[in-house]
Amino acid sequence: MRKSLLQLLFTFIVMAGSVVGYLYESSFWLPFEYKIKDRMLQSRGEITGDENIVIIDIDEKSLKTLGQWPWSRDKIARLLQNLSDLGVAIVGLDVVFAEADNSSPQKVLAQLGLPHKDVPDYDTIFAETIAHTPTVVGYVFALTPDSIQPEGNPKSAAILVEQNRPKRSSLIKPYRAILNIPQIQKQAYSSGYFNTIPDNDGIVRSVPLVMEYDGVLYPSLSLEMVRIALGEKKINIVYDENGLRQIEIGEHIIPTDFFGRLMVNYRGGQNSYRYISAIDVYNNRVDPLHVKDKIALLGTSAAGLLDLRSTPFESVYAGVEVHANAIDNMLHEDYISQPIWARGVDLLSIVILSIVTLVALLVPSAFFSFIALVILNLIVVITHYYCMVYQGILLNTILPLFAINILFIVGQAMNYFLEIRQKELIKHKFSSKVSPAVMNNILSSGDDILQGIEKEITIFFSDLRNFTGISEAAGEPKHLIHLMNAYMDPMSQIIIHQGGTVDKFIGDAIMAYWNAPISTPNHADKAVTAALQQLHHLKALNATIRTNPEFETITAMADQKGVPIIDIGIGINTGVAIVGEMGTSNRSDYTVIGDPINLGSRLESLCKYYHSHLTISHFTKNKLKGAYLFRFLDLVTVKGKHEPIEVWQIHDFDTLQTEPLYATSYEELQEELRLHHEAIELYRKADFTEALKCFEALNRRENKTNEAIYPLYIERCLHYIAFPPSSFNGVFVHTTKG
Repeated sequence: MRKSLLQLLFTFIVMAGSVVGYLYESSFWLPFEYKIKDRMLQSRGEITGDENIVIIDIDEKSLKTLGQWPWSRDKIARLLQNLSDLGVAIVGLDVVFAEADNSSPQKVLAQLGLPHKDVPDYDTIFAETIAHTPTVVGYVFALTPDSIQPEGNPKSAAILVEQNRPKRSSLIKPYRAILNIPQIQKQAYSSGYFNTIPDNDGIVRSVPLVMEYDGVLYPSLSLEMVRIALGEKKINIVYDENGLRQIEIGEHIIPTDFFGRLMVNYRGGQNSYRYISAIDVYNNRVDPLHVKDKIALLGTSAAGLLDLRSTPFESVYAGVEVHANAIDNMLHEDYISQPIWARGVDLLSIVILSIVTLVALLVPSAFFSFIALVILNLIVVITHYYCMVYQGILLNTILPLFAINILFIVGQAMNYFLEIRQKELIKHKFSSKVSPAVMNNILSSGDDILQGIEKEITIFFSDLRNFTGISEAAGEPKHLIHLMNAYMDPMSQIIIHQGGTVDKFIGDAIMAYWNAPISTPNHADKAVTAALQQLHHLKALNATIRTNPEFETITAMADQKGVPIIDIGIGINTGVAIVGEMGTSNRSDYTVIGDPINLGSRLESLCKYYHSHLTISHFTKNKLKGAYLFRFLDLVTVKGKHEPIEVWQIHDFDTLQTEPLYATSYEELQEELRLHHEAIELYRKADFTEALKCFEALNRRENKTNEAIYPLYIERCLHYIAFPPSSFNGVFVHTTKG
């Protein structure tokens, strides 16, 4: 129970911590979540990009041919014009022209003070080309304050409409816009920013589709190109109570996060789209089919122009292709996003998986718990992979995995240490009570072994005869202690060897029981076997004691009284008792209580009355399956009990294979017991005259095996003959313990 409560408490802590971390500490776990999602994308493999999206690449070959960047604007104008002549659908410039072209002849001559009125102006040529071609120019937002004051606003042909806008928008609000020169900006049909904002680990996983600058919303280059390609005028920005929910262009619904960012569903590594060298376009060496009716992006893959990014697929990736992926996602509505309801699913999965892990930990089998851990991890990873790759739904993976695995690791450690502590406690309780084999069974039975339960047991009590005389004859206390150890040790070992549990030593008495804490088949037979083996061992024990000078005075005392040095009486009873850990919080023990224990103690005391070495109840006799030599002693009610109990004596095993305990022969004992039970039968039928004759005849026999029983019944018969009872049930009432 304690282990279960600790597991439950720790599960609640982990579950609550994961939920709080999910809601308020995303900066801690997001880097790990990003890596998991990157790995899922990589595991998905590469997908062919849309063939209608091409990249006009200012590559190393183009730079080598046309010279270093920036090129003169007339060259770029020629490039755009050639694309237009080839029938390109739309061109987006992933380049900003923030300064005038200093290489323009008009500007050069003007600076030299020479006539320049009819000399070409490259910026004018470029601007006019933009005006007459399907070109969307690009610009950049500076997201944080710098030393330059904001100046001018971008130009956009899009109409952005906000629905349910909250008082405070969660959109990114840049500091200033780095725009094209006014001459170009004025001639452009529309424009869009091409910022890519990497995550904290430097990897670009999303692009902001909308930003708010100076109180006005502006679309990204990719979003504006998609709007134009779809022939729509309006872009709807839809909010809900949690923030920005989605962007709508006609029938196209684009899911974003609260900040207006689109999670890019990358098609793969670089070159997922067709790259066309800018010099080939410039020289008109392009297959028209590669350009006609295509969406083109003008950008660079040249390392020296510093427009390289890191993505989940590659650490060096052309920035222009990020926008190509975003356009592809929006045109085909192939998104990876986290719907608002996914947050609820994330939280619920943390709770459910934590509870399932708790249940797995409560199962005793560590192997089963490990298999459950593996299955739970696989379920989370496979389910989340399927949702992301095939359904485009992002679910949080790291926190459920964290909850499952931390619960398992700490939970198993808790199980391990608590189990060790429990086993040490059990070892402490039973190390001197049971055999090593039984101890192993107890340890494998779990911590419930100490719990109080009702169980049928066979209880054993033995008591040393003439202990007072032995104590007086021992002289020095150490002699008595040594004698008791010499007696207790073999007696205890016999009990343990027969699968019994030594409960306690009560002075010179031994209390033991069978069938607890571990179930023992034939526990009554094992108890009787142990008792008879003890009685047989007494001959060798007494012989050993006689040879020890330390016990000389004790031996002399026994010889003087004509009794064995060590002689014992044993009482055995079987019944349902309460077994378990009992005592106080500071001191307790595993023991047994109940009426069967009290009766077992009474039976041991009756050994003196009936001159029996081994006395059992009929409850035990009815459970015995072995062969023994029984003598019916009496039908009595003992002190504290009202129901009559049959009291039986067991003389020995019913076999000729062991040395007998009695002086008479096996055949003579069998005959004596037969005559005894005939006399008992007459007595119980109230035929006291005939019973008296039988008991007197038995009492005259030589080598009687019970010196007390016949005079006892003779006295009773004489009493009942003199005073005939009105009704007789054969029950004798004992008013004392012995």
